[in-house]
Amino acid sequence: MSQEERLLLILESLTVNNRITVDEICTKFDVSRDTARRDLVRLAEQQKIIRTRGGAILPSQHKKVHNYESRLKFVSEEKRRIGKLAASLIQENDHIILDASTTVQTMGEYVEKDCTIITNSIHAAELLSDKKEPKIHLLGGIFHKEHRYLYGHSVLEKLDFYLVDKVFIGVVGVSENGLTIADQEDGAVKRKMMQQAKQVIVLADNSKIGVTEFYRFAELKEIDLFITDKEPDSAFMELLKNNGVELLIVQD
Repeated sequence: MSQEERLLLILESLTVNNRITVDEICTKFDVSRDTARRDLVRLAEQQKIIRTRGGAILPSQHKKVHNYESRLKFVSEEKRRIGKLAASLIQENDHIILDASTTVQTMGEYVEKDCTIITNSIHAAELLSDKKEPKIHLLGGIFHKEHRYLYGHSVLEKLDFYLVDKVFIGVVGVSENGLTIADQEDGAVKRKMMQQAKQVIVLADNSKIGVTEFYRFAELKEIDLFITDKEPDSAFMELLKNNGVELLIVQD
């Protein structure tokens, strides 16, 4: 077996198991420890692995969070279906909070009930302004130009005065590490929104499951209902069950 073939197989093993040791490479490919080390040096030079004491791990992968306009332009059908299902949970005279995530914003297309909506999203407010029924409260604060939401002390302070029935939250990642997001400012607002609601509803398509981003703003046990587009694997479903989270899957 050539080194190139062996390197591909080492990376394949890392993708499945997240880590590999020198001894495992020796056993798996019947090579010496010197050869195994040379393989790891080569992969490290290609920036495909991170060497550890006695082996290697894969480098952390982070999804690039595109600007808000780009994300809105490519909102998937899965997100729209999640948004439609989430909007159906709103009752007449409900008081709700919508965060600034694109998945949550898809709800705006389907809200027809007489309710009161509080949001820090410029796009959500614009979208809902065309609707006859909902009353809209736009939280004022520092304007995040790239992602078009409002954040900061004044947003957090204003949220203190609102006690609502439901909050709808989007994430970049949801895993055993909890709910995570790329920006700390956004995460701080989401956390405060959750604290002001009787029911916390998280919306995420299946690509967000198992992902951990930079800033954790909540633990899984703080969620009441999780809405997604496909049935998660058994390990994640068990994780939800152990944390008392109800699961709702969009039907085809």
